[in-house]
Amino acid sequence: MTDVIPQSHPLHRLFRGLAESTFMAELGICDPNLVGYVADLLARFVPSSGVWNLRDGQGQRLVEVAKMLAEAESAHDPGRKRECHRHVGDYTLFWTGVYPEALNQLRGPTSIDCLVDYQQQGKRSYYVASTLDDRDAPVFRRLSDQFELCAFGLSCVRKEWERHEPESPRGPRLVL
Repeated sequence: MTDVIPQSHPLHRLFRGLAESTFMAELGICDPNLVGYVADLLARFVPSSGVWNLRDGQGQRLVEVAKMLAEAESAHDPGRKRECHRHVGDYTLFWTGVYPEALNQLRGPTSIDCLVDYQQQGKRSYYVASTLDDRDAPVFRRLSDQFELCAFGLSCVRKEWERHEPESPRGPRLVL
């Protein structure tokens, strides 16, 4: 189970404000549902349990995109398939947008993700999730269509929050 940061928490307001400023004012993306989803994604991933919340049938944490995709493809329940694809989209968007410097380690030579293209898998997974969900389908479709722009937007959000962080003796903090 993932630790959940309540909507009333100041981090939600911070992420929403940064996302609205970046996506709407700087990138011209005036879709409140998309901007809200991206802000909520950041808040969901503050506790590391949100980043690593997808588990296989035996309860083992899935930390590689290839295994997450295998879990999605083996799911018989459309809800589970959607959950897995949504998580792959969220996971790949988060790492490519917020912490791209970590991609080399995540896709290291000993990882089964060494040949995984996070952007392509993120786009594909959001597209598949959009076909399995009526309520959030438009947001997932837009995330699929504009994955690269959303990842760029997240990198801008990170720069903005780092600009407001107090400087530590070792430089800016990279962890939320």
